[in-house]
Amino acid sequence: MSKLSPLDAKARDQRRKILHIMEKSQRGHFGAALSVMEILRVLYDKILRYNPSQLGWVDRDRFIFSKGHGCLALYVVLAEKGFFPEEELDRVSRFGSMLGGHPESRKTPGVEASTGSLGHGLPIGVGMALAARMDARTYRVFVLIGDGESNEGSVWEAALCAGKHGLENLVVIVDYNHMQSYGTTSEVQDLEPLADKWRSFNFAVKEVDGHNIAQLEEALSHVPFSPGRPSVLICHTVKGRGFRSAEGSPDWHHKAKISTEEVERLRQELEQTEGSAR
Repeated sequence: MSKLSPLDAKARDQRRKILHIMEKSQRGHFGAALSVMEILRVLYDKILRYNPSQLGWVDRDRFIFSKGHGCLALYVVLAEKGFFPEEELDRVSRFGSMLGGHPESRKTPGVEASTGSLGHGLPIGVGMALAARMDARTYRVFVLIGDGESNEGSVWEAALCAGKHGLENLVVIVDYNHMQSYGTTSEVQDLEPLADKWRSFNFAVKEVDGHNIAQLEEALSHVPFSPGRPSVLICHTVKGRGFRSAEGSPDWHHKAKISTEEVERLRQELEQTEGSAR
């Protein structure tokens, strides 16, 4: 995975929307939203069972966006799928908006759990997967976590529980962009060997290029990866993907202000982005 997958027309359009939100709201976790964009796209286009007009449908698949700070990408996808009007994207992080700096289940249609306090999503997901088994329901539970988030002990406690109970209806997706808020994961808290760690917790493991639509579809279309075991998909991604000056830069982890000049530069960079080498 030494070469990035090129951004297609939809990938560019979704990134334009994220940049538009940043320009309007003047704040947000820019880098984290861009590393998960293709993961969310594939989940909502091809994998998840859901119905925006029936939010309480009991057999819908549950998706928990545990790294809640990257929620700009989630908002873009939920709006595209009809959970709320796209005009709401102009009001992100404004007073009275249903779309805050972190997703809230009681405010935003389509959000299964309020997240942002890192390490909570997987424990919630394990509980949902256990409930599905106990109630003889067919829904699956997908939980997207970050690599920096994986420093939290609650992630591994939940993984122990999932492995013990053989929750084959649980799929963990790791956004492995190799960056945290102020440095690389290898500097802050090295996770390697990450795949072997998950295997030791009785998870079936696959790894993909997290920006490659075909690889994501192929992997996620075949869950569980192994009968009787929970699955984990490690997605190798780039924080800030699509904007050269933001890629792999902790400076773009979060912005509380963005200038007109920065927005214009980022627009130009997006149109010039190709599948460059890592």
